[in-house]
Amino acid sequence: MEFNVPDMSCGHCAGVITQTVKQLDAGATVHIDLPAKKVTVETTQDPQTVAAALTSAGYPPN
Repeated sequence: MEFNVPDMSCGHCAGVITQTVKQLDAGATVHIDLPAKKVTVETTQDPQTVAAALTSAGYPPN
């Protein structure tokens, strides 16, 4: 699944997003494309759950 995260602007943001996803699913794979502000996640969680976690962490996807 892919998310556009417009509030992601630096390595710290990317780290928080990665950590947030890993808290949901330790086996998840997270790919960050910082210039494009895109996050690609491979996980067993559903997209709504991941989006809600990102929103709670302060990085709401659109």
